[in-house]
Amino acid sequence: MTYCAPDFTTLGLDNVPDCQFSLAPKKATLPDGFTSTTNFPTYVKINGTWRLPEKPRMDSHLVYDPNTDRLIIKEFRLIEEGDLVAVAQHEDGSDGVFVWTKGFETETSEEEAFSFMSSEVSREKPVDYGAIIQSFKDNKDGYIIWVIGPALVHARGREAMEWLISNGYAHCVLAGNAVAVHDIEAALYGSTLGMKADGTGVAAGHACHMRAINEVKKAGSIDALVNSGTVSSGIMRALVKHDVPFVLAGSIRDDGPLPDTITDALEAQAAMREHTNKATMVVMVATALHSIAVGNMLSTYHQSEDGTIREITTICVDQTEFVVSKLKDRGTHQAFGVVTNAQDFMRLVQLELANS
Repeated sequence: MTYCAPDFTTLGLDNVPDCQFSLAPKKATLPDGFTSTTNFPTYVKINGTWRLPEKPRMDSHLVYDPNTDRLIIKEFRLIEEGDLVAVAQHEDGSDGVFVWTKGFETETSEEEAFSFMSSEVSREKPVDYGAIIQSFKDNKDGYIIWVIGPALVHARGREAMEWLISNGYAHCVLAGNAVAVHDIEAALYGSTLGMKADGTGVAAGHACHMRAINEVKKAGSIDALVNSGTVSSGIMRALVKHDVPFVLAGSIRDDGPLPDTITDALEAQAAMREHTNKATMVVMVATALHSIAVGNMLSTYHQSEDGTIREITTICVDQTEFVVSKLKDRGTHQAFGVVTNAQDFMRLVQLELANS
């Protein structure tokens, strides 16, 4: 969707004062009156000029470095003593900070007071798969991030995900320890948590995922196991073979975990952030916690090096309305919800892209 930048003259903001900045009193501590960011484009007036900051994300803070003339957004934990932090009580531009909420709005007909199918997320509403497929095509030269949960592997979306990686429709995968464990288990033993593709169980299958973890441990890493030739299929193999980066963020529930899993939550967040900064499209499938975590790192827009601003297409897929609604309630209001199971979504996307 084409971005419409604000007209500061029309908005009556030509003569408002520059934004004020105060020194952070110590590490990870903010000055009184600090501004917290949203995921909308936020303009800051510095030396008479309205500017967009680097690395946009919500629930963070505007920091200006006069020595390099850089305006960046930093998380609370990354604030350093002496950082110049924006202080403003209003976001309407009067204090030199302007949050622009209408950059991607489109003209729509006036809504009627009474109508059917009026909820934002519902399993009964039709899904415009044509628009979704077009978004994949439009972003193939951008940066498509997949945020996936283990249900995608269980639900037989594994082969579709492998195809999408191999054909350039995935530039990064963000997941937890379980996705990699179950995917490697499927490659080595033909099961996920002891369940075969036809839904039947494997004898002593409860131990298969532990055996998979052990094989990776013996090899030293997922990369080493794949390159040894032991793993001949699956998501992790495709990621390694096509040099597509991935981040496995650990949790308190993890078995093992795998050597590649980042068990420090802040380290994992930082690693994920390196990729969300580049995102032009994000697809979240069958994972509530990872979807919300990534959603909180996202802005509504991506700004390329030439200054072009494009909306970040954000799609959340789950079999219940709850996850999509929760994601939107946690601030990722731009997310488009698809209420269906992972297998159906993944397979349909693969087939449509393969035949287009």
